[in-house]
Amino acid sequence: MSQTIIVSNRLPTKVQRTDDSLTFQSSEGGLATGLGSIYQAEGNMWVGWPGLFVQDAAEEQYVTEQLRADSMRPVFLTETEIRDYYEGFSNSTLWPTFHYFSQLATYEQAHWDAYVAVNEKFCRAVLEQAGPDDTIWIHDYQLLLLPAMLREARPNCTIGFFLHIPFPSYELIRVLPWRAELLRGMLGADLIGFHTYGYMRHFLSAVSQLLGLPTQNGQIETPTRTLRVDAFPMGIDYERYARAAASPAAQEYEVTYRKALHDARVILSIDRLDYTKGIAQRLRAFALLLQRYPEWREKVCLIMLVVPSRDQVTEYAALKEEIDELVGRINAQYRTISWNPIHYFYRSLPLEELASLYRLAEVALVTPMRDGMNLVAKEFIACKADNGGVLILSERAGAARELADALIINPTDTSQLVEAMHDALMMPLEEQQQRMAAMQALVRRYNVFAWTRLFMNQLAYTKIKQHTLATEMLDPATLARLQQDYEAAPQRMLLLDYDGTLAPFHPDPQRARPDEELLRLLQALTDNPRNRVVVISGRDRTTLQTWLGHLPLDFIAEHGAWLRTAGEDWQLFQPLRNDWKRELRPVLELYVARTPGSFIEEKEYSLVWHFRRADADLGAVRARELLSHLTFMASNTDLQVLEGNKVLEIKNAGINKGTAAARWISQHGPGFLLAIGDDRTDEDTFGALPAEAYTIKVGTEARSLARFHVRSTTEVRQLLHSLG
Repeated sequence: MSQTIIVSNRLPTKVQRTDDSLTFQSSEGGLATGLGSIYQAEGNMWVGWPGLFVQDAAEEQYVTEQLRADSMRPVFLTETEIRDYYEGFSNSTLWPTFHYFSQLATYEQAHWDAYVAVNEKFCRAVLEQAGPDDTIWIHDYQLLLLPAMLREARPNCTIGFFLHIPFPSYELIRVLPWRAELLRGMLGADLIGFHTYGYMRHFLSAVSQLLGLPTQNGQIETPTRTLRVDAFPMGIDYERYARAAASPAAQEYEVTYRKALHDARVILSIDRLDYTKGIAQRLRAFALLLQRYPEWREKVCLIMLVVPSRDQVTEYAALKEEIDELVGRINAQYRTISWNPIHYFYRSLPLEELASLYRLAEVALVTPMRDGMNLVAKEFIACKADNGGVLILSERAGAARELADALIINPTDTSQLVEAMHDALMMPLEEQQQRMAAMQALVRRYNVFAWTRLFMNQLAYTKIKQHTLATEMLDPATLARLQQDYEAAPQRMLLLDYDGTLAPFHPDPQRARPDEELLRLLQALTDNPRNRVVVISGRDRTTLQTWLGHLPLDFIAEHGAWLRTAGEDWQLFQPLRNDWKRELRPVLELYVARTPGSFIEEKEYSLVWHFRRADADLGAVRARELLSHLTFMASNTDLQVLEGNKVLEIKNAGINKGTAAARWISQHGPGFLLAIGDDRTDEDTFGALPAEAYTIKVGTEARSLARFHVRSTTEVRQLLHSLG
C-alpha cells in the first residue's frame, strides 16, 4: 500500500533545548494544520529539520524516537549547514531575489554547494522511507533541487512541489548564477503549485526562456514527461480563528485593551520582522496621516506587533533599529498625557490574545512590499464576527488576487496608503459589513483544508494523465497482433503523416520529396482494394498534389483545412478567411530578420515560421518569444497557434487533423484503423480515433495519446512493408 510523505525544511514540531532537557513544541502554523490529516494518517509521515543542532548520536536517537511517535522523520543539519544552506543560500540568496530585493542578495559558491549538499541529504532521508510508488509533497524554496533528485532515484513516484513565496519575473531569476539548476530541480515534480497565476506565469516564462522547453496551457513538456503548473491560493483554518475570536479569553483581553485605550480607534499591524513586509513604510504613512488629518490625533492609534525574526542578521538588525527609531520619533512628536499614537510590541502572542487584537481593530494594515500570500489578512477576516472592520491590503500580496473587497493599495505610494487609512476610518458600517461578509464567505470556503484537498486531487489526476499518455513500444508480439487484425479486416483505413513519419525531416522542407522506395510502398498499399490510404499532413495541398497526386491516395492537407478523396477535387473543410495574414505576416518577418536560418512558409489559410535551419539555441529562444507574441495576438480571435517540430504555425481555430480524421472515418465507415504520426499536431488524430484503433507515435519521446510508439521513419516503413 502506497504512502504519502510530506517534506519541508522544518518539521511541524520544533525541538528546543533547555538547561536540562529537550522540549517538543508543536507548530500552530497554517501548513502544519492543513497537512495534519495527511501526515498523521497511518503509514504516512513528515520529513524535515527539527529546528536545532543535535550534539551527539544519543541525542539524535532520542529525538528520532520521540518524533517517530508523531509520524515525523528528522533530518539533522550541522551548524555549518544551517549557516550556509539555511541562513546563506536559502535566506540570503533565494529569499531576497524571489521577493524583488535582489540588491540584498549574495552569490557565494560555498552557500550554493551547501544548498546542493543539504538537498541531497533530504533526498537520502526521503528515500529511506519512500517506496517506488509513493506520493511525495515537497514544500518551499529551501528544497528547490529535491524534486529532480527524487525523480532520478524514484522515477515512478508521484511528486508534488509547492512554493510558498513569490516566484519573480524572468528578469530577476536570470540574475542567479544557478538559475537553470534550480528550475530543473523543480521540474522533477509532476505538479508544481504557486499561490497566484502571476507567479505561475513568471515560472513558465523562466522555463521557456532559460531552458527552452515548450510550455502551453499550464503544461511543460520535458524530454521524458509532461508536468503541470497551477495556482492554488492557500487558505487558513477559518473555524479555528473564528472560535478563538469568540472565546471568553479573547473577549476578556479585548475588554482590558479597550479600557487601556479609552475611546481611541485602532489600526492594527501584525508582521514578522522582515524587509519584505513594508513595516517602516507603514509607520511613515501613519505619521503622515496624523500630519495631514490632525482631526485623527488623540482619536486613533496604531497597534504594531512585530514578531522577532533573524535579528542577528545585519539587514534585519538594521530594520529593527529603523522601526524602533520611527516609533520613538512619532510617539515623541504626537504623544499626549492620555494618548499614545503607537503601541509597539516586539514579541509573538498566543492565539487568543492575537484574536482579541483582530477583534479590537477597526482597520488592519497588511501592506507588504512583496508577499507570497499573507495569511494575516485572512486571519483578520476570520476573527471579525460582527462583520465590521476594513482590510487595507497591498497589491503585491498574493491575497490581493482573492480579496477584492479590501482597499487595495500600492505599498510604495505613501500618499495612497494615507488616504486608504482615512477612507477606512470614515467608511460607513453598512459598507464595511458588505465588504467583510463577501471576504468571509471566500476565506471560509477556500480554507487550508480545501487547499490541501485540491492540490492532492490535482496531483493524483496529473499522474493519471501521465500514465494515460504513456505509450508502449511496438514490440514483436504487438506487431503480430496488428498484422493479424489487418489481414482479417474487410476494410482498412491507414492515416499517415508525411514529414517525420513517411519521410525524414530535411532542413529545407521542399527537398523532403518522396524517394522511390516510399512511392513503391504507397503504390503497393493503395493497390489493395481493401485499403484506403490517407496522407494527413500539415503541408500545403499544392506540394502534396505535386509529390503524391498521381497515386490513388486520399489527402488531408494543411492540418485539415483542405480535403481530397482519391480521384476527386480538393475541397475546404469549411469556409475560412485569410485576411488576418496581412496583420500577422510582419510579425513573422520580424522574427525571420532576428533569427538567421529561419523562414516563412505561406499556405492558403495559414502561416508557418520554420526554424530548423537556425542555430538550435537561438531558434528555441526566438520560438518561445514568437509563441508568446502570436498567442497574445490570437487571443479573442478565431485563430490558434500550433507548435510543431521546429515550426510554429498560425491558422484558423477549430480545424485540425483530428476533426478531419473524424469526418473521414464517419464518411467511409468502420474497419481496421491505423494512424501514424510524429508531431504534436498528430495528437489530434490519435485523440479522434476509437480506443481499438492502432495509433503509433514516431520518435524517442514515449508520451502521447497514441497506444504505441516506434523510433524512426525507418521503422514506420518496415511496419508498412510488413502489411504488404
